[in-house]
Amino acid sequence: MKAFLSLSVAMARGLARDRAAVFFTLIFPLMFLMLFGALFKDQGVDRSEIVQVGSVKVLDSMPDKERASLRDVLKIEKTDGSAAARKEALEKVRKGDADAAVFQQDGKVELRYSAADQVRSGTVRGVLDSIVQQANQRATGQPPAFALRTGTVEDEATKPIQFLTPGLLGWAVAMGGVFGSAFNLVSWRRKRILRRLWLAPINARTVVGARIGVNLLTAFAQTAIFLALASLPYYGLKLTGMWWLCLPLVACGTLAFMSIGLLVGSFAKTEEAANGLAQIIILPMAFLSGAFFPLDSAPGWVRAVSEFMPLKHLATAMQDVLSRGEGWGAALPVMGGLLLFAAVLTLIASRLFRWDAA
Repeated sequence: MKAFLSLSVAMARGLARDRAAVFFTLIFPLMFLMLFGALFKDQGVDRSEIVQVGSVKVLDSMPDKERASLRDVLKIEKTDGSAAARKEALEKVRKGDADAAVFQQDGKVELRYSAADQVRSGTVRGVLDSIVQQANQRATGQPPAFALRTGTVEDEATKPIQFLTPGLLGWAVAMGGVFGSAFNLVSWRRKRILRRLWLAPINARTVVGARIGVNLLTAFAQTAIFLALASLPYYGLKLTGMWWLCLPLVACGTLAFMSIGLLVGSFAKTEEAANGLAQIIILPMAFLSGAFFPLDSAPGWVRAVSEFMPLKHLATAMQDVLSRGEGWGAALPVMGGLLLFAAVLTLIASRLFRWDAA
């Protein structure tokens, strides 16, 4: 334990003294959160998505010309009129997967939307009100044939900051895990520190345990800073449900990305080579995994490739527990997958590991 604590303190001091490492591990990812959070804070949405539950006469009887004119601003997903379908539609609105749900009851058109995003809800209400008014105009000479009643669902819709924070936090964890282990391993090998540790009266488990401990503390510090900043009123992150599950997810993600760093550091001969290889792995993964931007409109091959990237699953699970009120059901499978990924890559890295640069 004494050797473990001494190594941990030495590694932490080395990290604190390395200004480049501190910048890229803590400050650089935080800059992205602040930038994207400000850029997308008041982002509007041009096209709204609603779920039509069962038969809604004003929508079903809409002339083709009017329907065509709405395609650029409104996407309608139609389901059956069962109670289960209505419940599912309202749940989609609560989670932000749809902008509104519309159904007809007792001759009234019922619209349910989330008040969390005023731009989306205002657009949906305006479009539906226009449709109802046009339907009434077609019934000229008669009492209004339709009336629109609106209301909100429970406020759980996803704002931009709700997506940005989990994704960028996942990317920060990936950066810290890969760069921290790869760069440190190569540097210690070139400076023959690893050889001295090999000859010292301590075992490899102590060295690895100290490195893991420092990386985990760094990752938890990143998490605390990210959540504190994003929760400020200016950005408006709303933590939901079992949000604290992000901590074991961060721990498992750190181990997974440390294993990538160990693999890179096992065969990279210089710090420059380790840095280049880490950049080649992390930056494309960040964009292709949806950590920066949603992949809903991405090509099919991009979404298929993202399924094989640990960062995509980490970011999705973080969003589920931080922003969508999910619990263990969303976190446990991802945690298990990340730990399995870490075990496999660590085993491969152990086969390539060298104590000396020679």
